[in-house]
Amino acid sequence: HSPVRFRFRDQLRGDTADTLQSLKKRGYVIELLSGDRADAVAHVADKLGIETWRAAQTPTDKTAYLEELREAGRKTCMVGDGLNDAPALAAASVSMSPATAVDISQITADIICQGDRLSGVALAADTARRAQRLIRQNFALAFGYNLLTVPLAMAGLVTPLIAAIAMSASSIAVVLNALRLGWGR
Repeated sequence: HSPVRFRFRDQLRGDTADTLQSLKKRGYVIELLSGDRADAVAHVADKLGIETWRAAQTPTDKTAYLEELREAGRKTCMVGDGLNDAPALAAASVSMSPATAVDISQITADIICQGDRLSGVALAADTARRAQRLIRQNFALAFGYNLLTVPLAMAGLVTPLIAAIAMSASSIAVVLNALRLGWGR
């Protein structure tokens, strides 16, 4: 009898390199925290161009590191698919997990990326930035409207009918501006 050997190796998702490059171009810092051995993590980090990586990380190590980053004023997005990623997913500012991840990672994550691709990470980041921009615009619209119309109403220069029409128009403008998030995808 000759001994039987099994060799296990994780495969990178097909679009990992492209997604990481896309995120780097947008100014995001990419770091790799893994429970795997240092040689395996170093190989993946080198292949993907990730400069900062940590190997042999326990769930507690990952969570502690994310807390360090938060205390330093950094916002983090944790992407994980394993059982040992769940505590770190909960500790991150925002967390994502692929639909192919173990159940506990999916339950803990804020966002589930459909399919087995990571491009959803870049899409979510872009959507969040656009939403933030639209929210700020809507606050500016509402503030400007109130700054202009409240003094006019207080001075009695606007009839109740005109005030009601103007308030409705303001609400419609804010809603239409918010709907722009779904336009042009």
